[in-house]
Amino acid sequence: MRLVTTVAALVLLLPLGGALAGKGEEEHQKIVDSGQVYDDPELQAYVNRIGQSLVANSDKPDQKFTFTVLDTEMINAFAAPGGYIYISRGLLPFLDSEEELAGVIGHEIAHVTANHHGRRGRQDITNKIVATTAYILTGSGDIAEASTMYGAELISGFGRDMELEADGLGAEYMYKTGYDPQALLEVIGVLKDQEQFQRVKARASGKPAGTYHGLYATHPRNDKRLQTVISKASELDLDHYVESPEQPGEFRSHIQGLVWGPSIQGQRDDNRYYHNKLAFTFEHPEDWTVESGSRAVVASAPDGSASLTITLRRKDGSTPESVLRGSARGELSGGTELEQAGLKGYSAVASSGGISRRLAVIDYNYSYLFQGQSDNFAADDATLLQMIESFRPVHPQEKQAGTPRYVQYIQVPRGATFASIATSIRIPHAEEQLRLLNGMYPRGEPRTGDWIKVIR
Repeated sequence: MRLVTTVAALVLLLPLGGALAGKGEEEHQKIVDSGQVYDDPELQAYVNRIGQSLVANSDKPDQKFTFTVLDTEMINAFAAPGGYIYISRGLLPFLDSEEELAGVIGHEIAHVTANHHGRRGRQDITNKIVATTAYILTGSGDIAEASTMYGAELISGFGRDMELEADGLGAEYMYKTGYDPQALLEVIGVLKDQEQFQRVKARASGKPAGTYHGLYATHPRNDKRLQTVISKASELDLDHYVESPEQPGEFRSHIQGLVWGPSIQGQRDDNRYYHNKLAFTFEHPEDWTVESGSRAVVASAPDGSASLTITLRRKDGSTPESVLRGSARGELSGGTELEQAGLKGYSAVASSGGISRRLAVIDYNYSYLFQGQSDNFAADDATLLQMIESFRPVHPQEKQAGTPRYVQYIQVPRGATFASIATSIRIPHAEEQLRLLNGMYPRGEPRTGDWIKVIR
């Protein structure tokens, strides 16, 4: 298995039960509704089958778990309340076998069954659930940073001892299911290879090297404690021999043709306006029109009787409420805080001279100011507020997709090297990526006739 990382890769390990389970279900539905699930039913079923077989051999075999492949190039896996476990599409090309995938899934299951959330505050976890969903839905580094998700605080997991416990339990679940727990060691080696690659890139560019904070980040390359817990799992005294459930060629068949890089699903709703440059979108009634100018975006009813105007100003550290109150004219009523897709805002009705207007301010890179007005305000205010509440960043799937690329297996031609094969692959650091994909970073060459993964 070989793995590439993103600086903001996420690991969110959360509990089951109670209000948090409900929050996990709520956020999962947002992910599904926004089209973030990778559109490959056979792959989804394959990952679910592996996950459920591990759950059946876990400490909580009756616990409900839901396994989902996300359509994101982010490379990670994480668990959310209610037993929702996510595998990013970007992780899969760097795995070499079903056993390695089972190792990643088993580790996440173990964090749930071991109830590792006990050392985190309930409100803190709830906030991180919402923040994580926002990151997945938007892919925005700005939102990630604003939600304290960019640093190691969120993505460092539970510390080395709990990570090690999850490794030990995950290894047991693997062994009882028929998988070789030694595959977990391959995962560690892959991540360390990627860290080395990131350091080399940083030195070449003169930039500081990033540190991977995602899966297994707490483990050193030659982790003796990890080797010990895996060995113990392999020594379990089972009542009967368990044959590996992995079918020859099945893992490869699911990786062949997998999308590489940004999503190509390209989903856009007809009744939403998309601002490509500022990367925001909002919903509007079917018959309304939207015009974008240099100073404002204006959505208007067909007869001109109602409109919503959006302007922006640079953020200065003020809260949305203080910005709204400072810019509003008239008496304010019905003030309410807004929270949507990881964004914070505030809305109220301003009344002056017998005329009412719907106002709102939402922070997203800038402070966005909304002003809704209508000839029949009482009748149209609900529509204006609904439009404001639909404002959010553009999802990665909604961005204009470039040339689609896919993972393919090829046999190495006679005399070919990674460097020669990379000349036909138009991605950054193509040779290094090929080496990482195929477990030969930073050196080594494939043999003639070997099957290797490439990007086409």
